[in-house]
Amino acid sequence: MQIKLPTLDGTLVDYRLTGTPLQVVKPAAQFNRIAYSAAHVVADPVRSGELGRPCAIDWERTIEYRRYLLEQGLGIAEAMDTAQRGMGLSWESAKELIVRTLNETRDIPGALIASGCGTDHLPVNDVRSCDEVIKAYLTQIESVQRAGGQIILMASRALARVAKDASDYVHVYREVLSACDKPVILHWLGEAFDPELAGYWGHADFENAAKVCLEVIAANEAKVDGIKISLLDDTKEIELRRRLPASVKMYTGDDFNYPRLIAGDDVGYSHALLGIFDAIAPAASQALGALAAGDMSRYEQLLAPTVPLSRHIFRAPTQYYKTGVVLLAYLNGFQPHFFMLGGHHGTRPPVYLAEVFRLADQAELLRDPGLAVSRMQGLMATLGCAA
Repeated sequence: MQIKLPTLDGTLVDYRLTGTPLQVVKPAAQFNRIAYSAAHVVADPVRSGELGRPCAIDWERTIEYRRYLLEQGLGIAEAMDTAQRGMGLSWESAKELIVRTLNETRDIPGALIASGCGTDHLPVNDVRSCDEVIKAYLTQIESVQRAGGQIILMASRALARVAKDASDYVHVYREVLSACDKPVILHWLGEAFDPELAGYWGHADFENAAKVCLEVIAANEAKVDGIKISLLDDTKEIELRRRLPASVKMYTGDDFNYPRLIAGDDVGYSHALLGIFDAIAPAASQALGALAAGDMSRYEQLLAPTVPLSRHIFRAPTQYYKTGVVLLAYLNGFQPHFFMLGGHHGTRPPVYLAEVFRLADQAELLRDPGLAVSRMQGLMATLGCAA
């Protein structure tokens, strides 16, 4: 089976598929790592309006996809940036998404769900003080706790804007964490994912930012389950991981280096909270099962081919990685269209989409190659890339 796809030199070249699709299976035993997949939302193109209008979401398919992930033993990190939080998904829609996911997955034994709380309902340009940031955080925390959900305390663009120095971060996090009724997962999202978060923790350099982050954790240790960092730098993650209190988990958000970080070393390992797990769920689930069984060879065999795919999907400008994630959901039949909230399906060029297709095939992640080829051919035709 083959397909003509565009290349960087401006030509259309035949690509012959080689992958044997991985089958979706339920884990035979519990994983020895906690693994959250940050899940995307399926947009509703029929009801979708212009930017600034209420989000149009296909709720049935969105929840079906979460059930698909949960049944493979993966947790759900709900309403995070993979779901276009802050890039098309409003807080009101995020709140509905959180409640629906919690309510409509209760029948799945052991379903692990944590939900993003931030300040994104607060217009960044209007914020003037840290007290406004605290109030905004508390609004979202109260909503998620009322729904019975665990909290992922997302990094705040508003805080990055108004904080004068590191002491403001210490103050805001102390006040916000004191209102949480159970330990939360902190969230350090690097500027590659969101340029508005540059200088988070009050410092541009990692070492000083890490000191502030660790100060916040140490002062509020009983309120912190763990921290997710997404800096796309495994050395920095390992350094921070080794400096955490014993009770605080590291959740890798490194979509470039996750196999090594999850496997760990003689000193420790990272759990996972990853956007790429949405796109590579069968490989991730089966690899985690192999890791729990002590089969490192199978673990590496399953995850190694997914790394080139992930590095491509998350290539700069990284904040547009969601386009590659949704493309794979479309190619694999989880949604009937390639359309995203806010028009983000148009943020990557055809040659990027073509490489996602090739690398997904090589990672054995096109679950129905015939369907994937048919859909990719149609998509390339609409983009002017047909032979």
